[in-house]
Formats: sequence, C-alpha cells, structure tokens
Amino acid sequence: MKNKQTNERIIVTDIFGITSALIALSSAINVETIVDPYDGKCMGFENEVQAYHYFTENVGLDAYVDKLSQIIEERSDEVTLIGFSVGASAIWQLSASTSEKITKVVKHATCFYGSQIRHLTRLSPKFDVKLIFPKSESHFDVSNLQHILENKPKVTTIQVDFLHGFMNFHSCNFNQVGYKEHITLLRKIN
Repeated sequence: MKNKQTNERIIVTDIFGITSALIALSSAINVETIVDPYDGKCMGFENEVQAYHYFTENVGLDAYVDKLSQIIEERSDEVTLIGFSVGASAIWQLSASTSEKITKVVKHATCFYGSQIRHLTRLSPKFDVKLIFPKSESHFDVSNLQHILENKPKVTTIQVDFLHGFMNFHSCNFNQVGYKEHITLLRKIN
C-alpha cells in the first residue's frame, strides 16, 4: 500500500515578517510553517515605511526567493504556499523555477496583493497560482495587470474590493470584513 502524501501549508510573509497577528492568522488557517525574510526574528516595525526600507536595504526580493526556494527544496511532501505582498511576489518568481523538485513539491499557491508581480509578467508558472489583487494600487493599474496575467496557463486572478494589506492587522489598509472572508476561504485550501 502506498503511503498517503501529506500537504503542508506554508505562509510566506510580507515585509513585516513574523508578527503576533500573523501567528494568529497562521493558527486560524492551520499553518505550521512560516517563511519570513528575517529568519524568524520579530522585527517590531512601527509602520510600513520602516518595514519597507529595512526589507529593501537588508534583504531584497531575490534573496527572499532564494530563501523560499531552499526551504521548498528540503521538503519531500507536497506543499501549498500562501503569500502576502512581497511574499506573494516571491512565490510568483519561484513559480517559474526550472527546479523539478520545486515544481513537483508545490501543489498550488494563493498570493495576496503581490505588487512586484507587475515587473515579472513575462514569467509563466509551472504550478497553479491564484493571484488575489486589491481594488487599486497607487503605482499601477490593477485591472491592466490582471488582464496581462489572466490568460496564462496555471494562473487564476481575482480582484477584490479591499486594498493592499487588507489581510495584515499592521497595515493601514487592514479590513476586518475582507480578513474574515479570506480566512474562511484559506481554511478550505488543501
């Protein structure tokens, strides 16, 4: 009899990294593994500007993708990735990996408001990716980006009525209604 393969759920955090609110979110959706840019250290950023500056000066998207890639390469069972903001962008970049291990292990991903994806539209995912875009973004046209990506194989796009950061209690755009709605949806992902 063949062993049943388990499916680990992994959160890939935004620039805030691990926070008490993120730990509560991970508990609410039964996630045990959190990948963050700061090696598990709670940074205690006061605001998004401080978090963004620290992330861009000390980590960067490419290093975050490398960290995520290494973690996935260590897995033997299937994983589902759930990413927020820069974490979503890291997953998007990882989705085009040529590593057979990564494409075999990652079952699918759900990515919330990955704004850096706009710079990586040429990529074509090798595993299923659901992109959840906010109502609007200040630096680009969300509808246009969605239009560019929606016909790519393995990509599903959704635009919600909430703003970038609506799932993050520490964001000025946190939205309790959107949070509760998407917690319910995330609980259903295997």
